[in-house]
Amino acid sequence: MKFIRLFFAVFALAGTAHAAGKITLRVGYFPNITHAQGIVGSHTTREKHGWFEERLGPDVTLQWFSYNAGPSAMEAVLSGSIDLTYVGPNPALNAYIRSQGEEIRVLAGAAEGGAALVVRSDAGLATPADFRGKRLATPQLGNTQDVAARVWLAAQGFKVTQTGGDVFVLPTQNADQLPLFQTGRLDAAWTVEPWVSRLEQEAKGRVFLEQKDAITTVLVSSVKLLKTQPGLVKKFVAAHVELTAWLNSHGDEARALVRAGLGAETKHEMPEAIVASGWARLKFTDQASPAAFAKLVAEAQSVGFLRDAIPLDRLFSQKP
Repeated sequence: MKFIRLFFAVFALAGTAHAAGKITLRVGYFPNITHAQGIVGSHTTREKHGWFEERLGPDVTLQWFSYNAGPSAMEAVLSGSIDLTYVGPNPALNAYIRSQGEEIRVLAGAAEGGAALVVRSDAGLATPADFRGKRLATPQLGNTQDVAARVWLAAQGFKVTQTGGDVFVLPTQNADQLPLFQTGRLDAAWTVEPWVSRLEQEAKGRVFLEQKDAITTVLVSSVKLLKTQPGLVKKFVAAHVELTAWLNSHGDEARALVRAGLGAETKHEMPEAIVASGWARLKFTDQASPAAFAKLVAEAQSVGFLRDAIPLDRLFSQKP
């Protein structure tokens, strides 16, 4: 029995390590332009010339996992299914608070902007007051756009609950929003690129409100990975920072690569016009502001999320 306990203890501490010094790193991302670093990483791995692999060394294998929205990705980190993920700030905050600051660390920023409230052109939504009784989709309950939508609606004087209220906020996967929008079963959607541009160009949607400076995506890690592989995390962050700079300095090439990655992931060729439109709304950055995260906590609390918030003093530390 002692041997069995020792075996499982060693296995748990090993984390991503494998036999003979080999390491498998499991990384999450979403098939959105706002996750361009993850899309480039995943696609170049798929094409056998991985951006991250070339910078992490021959003993590191990367596995990429696609998610629809942040809460699902953070559950995967907390359960030990993945090691790092690109994710929106609100799910990262929720996971940090749920784990009492023991499990999650923000390593870097990734993207700002690229999120918007889009309305159907024939839904009669000209002013905020017109949203009463309407159906508004968000990617997932508690994700960054879901919280933003609820905060904005509350600021307009609407009462919104998880099951109804003055405006019906309906958590709906991004891929499902488009057909529901086209058939008139949704009046509006608060979402991210490329879905903002797809709703505009393929469903005759209109941007009602754009979040130009909002934090859209950050890179987070499990504390376990930081404890077991601190050198590897440092190398991954350096590769991420380099990739972020490359996205900003090689616009045409970067857009083409992201477009190819989106097509390979979704099995749907993404029109160049949609990628270009989404790209113009985004700012890629490796910076993440603690003050901005503190503001997000206050906003989330105002609509019933993150009620048990704790100090964020460890959230941005790369130390366990």
